[in-house]
Amino acid sequence: MVFKPKLATLAVLGCIFIIHAMSTSCARSRIPADRTGRVSKSLTHQGLQRDYHLYIPSSYRHSAATPLVIALHGGGGNGPKMEKLSRLSLLADQYGFIVAYPDAVEHHWNDGRGLSKYRSQREKIDDVGFISGMMDAIAGDYHMDAKRVYVTGASNGAMMSLRLGCELADRIAAIAPVIGSMPENLVAQCAPARPLPLIMINGTEDPLVPWEGGYVHVFRKKLGKIISVQQTIDFWVARNGCSPNPQISMVPDTEPDDGTRVQKSAYLQCTDGAGVVLYAIKGGGHTWPGGYQYLPKFLIGATSRDLNASETIWNFFHGHSR
Repeated sequence: MVFKPKLATLAVLGCIFIIHAMSTSCARSRIPADRTGRVSKSLTHQGLQRDYHLYIPSSYRHSAATPLVIALHGGGGNGPKMEKLSRLSLLADQYGFIVAYPDAVEHHWNDGRGLSKYRSQREKIDDVGFISGMMDAIAGDYHMDAKRVYVTGASNGAMMSLRLGCELADRIAAIAPVIGSMPENLVAQCAPARPLPLIMINGTEDPLVPWEGGYVHVFRKKLGKIISVQQTIDFWVARNGCSPNPQISMVPDTEPDDGTRVQKSAYLQCTDGAGVVLYAIKGGGHTWPGGYQYLPKFLIGATSRDLNASETIWNFFHGHSR
């Protein structure tokens, strides 16, 4: 079948975009890892079968407690797509951590925006409970270091990682939202159980999740409201008791042709060392820095080559434990 270009563009964009996914009763399927270290598993939570995909590093030994990184896909995606975008599995082999790539219900997480468009948000699917149950299941199957569990995510997954930071701070050591900001509906109810380290990476020219906040949108469709990137940072700086005056530096411009520059703002002197760091990708779009350009620039903006988001995130995670 041949699609008209405009329709094809809409279909593809709708497929990859924005960001949204329930509690736990645990009927787990045990599937042995293949030679690449990939394992697919499921659990039953609130009557729904929920799937997740693991990458077990070649260095894994049951005798040693191993960190866990949970990577949440964007709206319209799934776990394997998040693995491809982030390439965190490559780092897992290098640094020795497990990666979990869970699937949202019908490809969207219940990130707190309250959209009727997506089943997960319309039916108030308990994705916080699902992620918590997945952590329990992984701890039952592997020697997971419960003090070193981290969450990152892209777009809808970034918003979901912020929600997990609000509600599971007692189980998570740090979070790293990428190309996402705090849903407006989430702010008033966000009460982390403890100061939570956070690293945030956003493009200033993101055409879908605007840097300055307001409506998330695909073309003219409004998909819930978010606060700005700076307001999100300010929220966590205040929660973590950090100095409001950041240390600002520029990341070296190693790829002048990518059209981006990267500014790092580090908020220090935080309670319990729970630092907050913002990487502003000046000129960057709705993209994972260092990842692949999954759609043309005119649709999603530029991908920065000056920063490898996954390495930067792991370096931040590695310095924190609960």
